[in-house]
Formats: sequence, structure tokens, C-alpha cells
Amino acid sequence: MKIVRNIMVFATVALTVGILYVLVTTGEAASDDVVTIRFGHGSAETNERHTAVLHFKELVEERSGGKMEVLVYPNEQLGSEAEMIESVTFNDLQMVAASAFSQYDPRIGIFELPYLFDSNEEAWNTLDGPIGQKVAEPFLEDNLRILAYFENGFRHVTSNVPIESPDDLKGIKIRTPEIPVFIQTFKAFGASPTPMAFGELYMALQQGTVDAQENPIANTYASKFQEVQDYLNMTAHQYMPLPVAISEEFWQSLTLEQQEVIESSAKETAQFHRDLITENENKMIEDLKDAGMTVIEPDKEAFRAKSESVYEIYRGKFGDELIDTILEAVQ
Repeated sequence: MKIVRNIMVFATVALTVGILYVLVTTGEAASDDVVTIRFGHGSAETNERHTAVLHFKELVEERSGGKMEVLVYPNEQLGSEAEMIESVTFNDLQMVAASAFSQYDPRIGIFELPYLFDSNEEAWNTLDGPIGQKVAEPFLEDNLRILAYFENGFRHVTSNVPIESPDDLKGIKIRTPEIPVFIQTFKAFGASPTPMAFGELYMALQQGTVDAQENPIANTYASKFQEVQDYLNMTAHQYMPLPVAISEEFWQSLTLEQQEVIESSAKETAQFHRDLITENENKMIEDLKDAGMTVIEPDKEAFRAKSESVYEIYRGKFGDELIDTILEAVQ
């Protein structure tokens, strides 16, 4: 169901002005002869996500023979993930790689149900198949065409106390994304979820505003959370894809050949990103240990049992058919 946008008009105008300011001050104005794609994401330049978006840029520019250019804006330069997605809906920004799509259709949160997938391959096959396409379709109503699913990967908790079972999360203030399924999952575990923008997280951990956070290994590593957290708890509580969307209005302004260049490059880059993350993850864990983090292997079955209540919530929201379809596909 298409939701009503709840941001105020002046906020949208301010964000648009901010984007234009970045473009003007960086001297990256569009050429009359070249199609320019402005692509925003929220991760640091040291993150594999940025490497992947640069790979996409290289593919598009090469395959178009220089007739298309991709300008990349990492590290929330153009606003939070939610704000960048909003900018794409207004066609102020052409592309975004982000996680906060549930504000437009909550059914995309089905992929983030706790302990849904047991392996990366299960997740990839589901995302690249009919279910991934079905979940993407409603976003066209909001001018968002999901081209591919990049990798966020399995998420794990970092903290300053060891987390070996859900009981250890009781009373813990843990930062989560502003996504309902995350909030409900950690409520089910007994924690106190505290949503906030990713860009605010390091300082919040440093100042004790929150006690813990949960993210894929790559995000924890790139953001240097080992400087402000002592334990890496391998909960693997959720898998999270990273949808890559393009403005449908912009998409329809392109030729079929240009659309093919962008779509094929996005799908190829999705697998590039997935492989990059999985290849580097073990080394990242070792580096985090060398930096002083203690790695904990918790009782995942205890967490899995606690998460059953989340499925009941989402059966009420999404209906049994969608939940059962994805469970059957995974099994």
C-alpha cells in the first residue's frame, strides 16, 4: 500500500538545495552531450559498498562509450538514507543504494525477518528470483525502480558486554535502523532498540547514548566501531539486502540501450559486491580481533526461539500467503 509522505515541504526544499550546493561546489554539472547519473549512498569510502558503486560507475561509463557518467556521493553527503530515497522519488537524485525502503512499502521488510536465511546463497537466490521481483514492483508507484539487490549481509551485535543469549540484551540500549522489523526483533530479544541515523552512531557509542549496535561485519569494520565497542557477538540475527533504485521518471527518459547498460551493470555489480563482502569478511574479523575486540559465539537457537513472535506480527501485516511463500522458497 502506497503511504503518504510525511516530511514537511520545507525539509524537502532544504534537502534539494543541499544537493544542488554539493553539485555546484564540486563543479560536477551535467554536460549537454552526456547523460549524468548522480548516485548517493550512506557508507564511508573505505566500505565495500563504495567500492561496488565505483565498479558500477566504471561499467556504465565503459559500456556507454563515455555517453553516460556516474557521479558518486558516499558517506551521506546528500542526506540520510531515508532522505536520499526521498530525493529519488522526487527525481532530484537519480540513484541510491540504501536500506530504508520500508517507508514506502513495508513488504520489503520480509527479507529482514530474523533467522529467515541460513546462508548467503539462500538469500541471493530468493532476491534474484520471482519473490525479489514481486516485492520490488509496488515501489514503481513512488517513482522507485529497484534494479538489483546489493549486499548488506548478515548482521551481528557489537557491545561492551558479552552477548551470549537474549538474556544478556535485557536493558541494553541498542541502536537499530529506523525500520520496524529491526525494532520489533530487538524488542523480542528483550533489548531497548533506539533508532538513529547511521551517521550519528559512532558518536552515540562514544558518548554512551547507546550501549550497543548491530550491523554487518563490513559496516562495523569500515566505521571503526572497534574503537568504541569491546565485543563482536556473532548473532547473525538478520540478513539484509541493499536495494539499488533509480528514479522511474529518469529511467523512462532513457533509451532502451541506455536502460540495458544501467540494468546489466547494476545486476553484475550486485554479485560483485556480494562476492567482495564474503571474500573479505574473515579477514575483517581477524583485524577486529587484532584491534582488541573479543569475538563471542552466542546461542543462536535461543535467539531464534525468541524471534518467533516477530513472524506472528508480520503474518498479521503481510498475510500468511507472502510469509509462507518465502518460507517455502527458502526451504
